[in-house]
Amino acid sequence: MDKGFTFEEIFKQNEKRIHYHIHKLQIRDSHNEFYVEGLYAMWLAYKNYQPEKGPLATYFNFVIRNRLIDMIRNKTREQKISEAYAQKENTDKYDGNYSSTSIAPLQSPQGIEFSDEEIWNKVKKLLTTNQWKWVEYYIVQGMSQKEIAELEGVSSDAVKSWGREARKKLQASGVLTSSDDLSNQ
Repeated sequence: MDKGFTFEEIFKQNEKRIHYHIHKLQIRDSHNEFYVEGLYAMWLAYKNYQPEKGPLATYFNFVIRNRLIDMIRNKTREQKISEAYAQKENTDKYDGNYSSTSIAPLQSPQGIEFSDEEIWNKVKKLLTTNQWKWVEYYIVQGMSQKEIAELEGVSSDAVKSWGREARKKLQASGVLTSSDDLSNQ
């Protein structure tokens, strides 16, 4: 269909519409992403324009504005997803499976054996049921405090408290010295 004008001519006459909508929607466009989207919207409007349905200027305004709003929505959605991912990564990194004084992971529980039942029975008698659960799950099995909390149906803070109290009791009894690996966890 012959429109009588080339897109370049239409663009020169209507370029300010793109800037108008960017300004009207209060968009900061330092990388000209929104301008390019507005230009593409103008080209689509030019290609799809049907004169019997109304003036071209009104159609340009409608298409440009709506494409810019869609782009704002998409960028906002992407930003929220990125922030949620970053927050999850941060939570996973610091969920209690790392030392509070450094970012290095705790010592691996490999090598801890229940071969000396007498020592483990002595440890178990010193601790409450929950403190023993912390030793068994966290130290022996290597579970994170978050995993223990989910398994036991309590908060992560409760599990951390079990660990603090277990370390205190074990240090006070002499089973654990202040230089042992558990003292810095």
